[in-house]
Amino acid sequence: MASHPLSPAAPLQRSLELSGPLDLRLTLAPHGRGRLDPALRFEASGSAWRATRTPDGLATLFIELEPAGTRVRVRAWGPGAPHALGSVDALLGLDDDPTVLVPCHPVVADAVRRLAGLRIGRTGNVMEALVPAILEQKVTRTEAWRAYRAIIGRWGEDAPGPPGLRVSPSAATLASLPYHAFHPAGLERRRADLIRAVAREAERLERLAETAAGPSGDPEPAYRALRAFPGIGPWTAAEVGTRAFGDPDAISVGDAHLPHLVSWALAGEPRGTDERMLELLEPYRGQRGRVIRLLEATGRAAPRYGPRVTPRHIERL
Repeated sequence: MASHPLSPAAPLQRSLELSGPLDLRLTLAPHGRGRLDPALRFEASGSAWRATRTPDGLATLFIELEPAGTRVRVRAWGPGAPHALGSVDALLGLDDDPTVLVPCHPVVADAVRRLAGLRIGRTGNVMEALVPAILEQKVTRTEAWRAYRAIIGRWGEDAPGPPGLRVSPSAATLASLPYHAFHPAGLERRRADLIRAVAREAERLERLAETAAGPSGDPEPAYRALRAFPGIGPWTAAEVGTRAFGDPDAISVGDAHLPHLVSWALAGEPRGTDERMLELLEPYRGQRGRVIRLLEATGRAAPRYGPRVTPRHIERL
């Protein structure tokens, strides 16, 4: 396959030694938006392709575990390749310490044992997490992911190197669009205007990750800055915190499904509220987001009652 015109003839490479188990799919899954995500793809082997926008330009990563499972090999293409390679440790959560979580419930203990390779990684890329989170506000995932693909398809850019991934539009591009340009992608004016508003403040928002990300970071000032935007509440801020900051305590309060999942898994109650979820997670304060990730990754789900929500087609209105 011919290389992207911005790509070097050969990719840059890096190899990292692992101090513990790592499951690439489980660790990177939160950064994907469905199996058709044009910016993140998994091979049958578990290896991953990821396209991203760095401060130095676009980059494509190919990440694979070496057969012994003790090292990760990473290849990178594009002008942003050096930056992407330099931050891959954070992306894979190699400085994350899963042993901080002390299970006090058999379901959590079983998940910790079975999913030892799940790490809480971080991208340090606020807009990359924030725009998809806005798309997912108060709609089904099917609607949100369809809008996400439409936006990348129309205003994104081809990622460098193989295998033909796409990178999300730049903040400058999103800020320049009129709100009605988002309508064919399935967005009403409220979410379109919010995306345009945060895009105009992208440079400031990206700086939030400098102090919020990582085991020694403090995400609270960043959360306050995000929630200062009308239309960004605790749910959206936590979605950013999970992905961009690697916050192991991030809880998406206001989610339609998480209270039921947590209540069912930890108390055998098929329906829950945000208040009940927080009560059950209180023993894990500081690691509540990690507990939720573990419960989700086990495939557990509360019993369903009633019909599912039917996706809307705003672009047809």
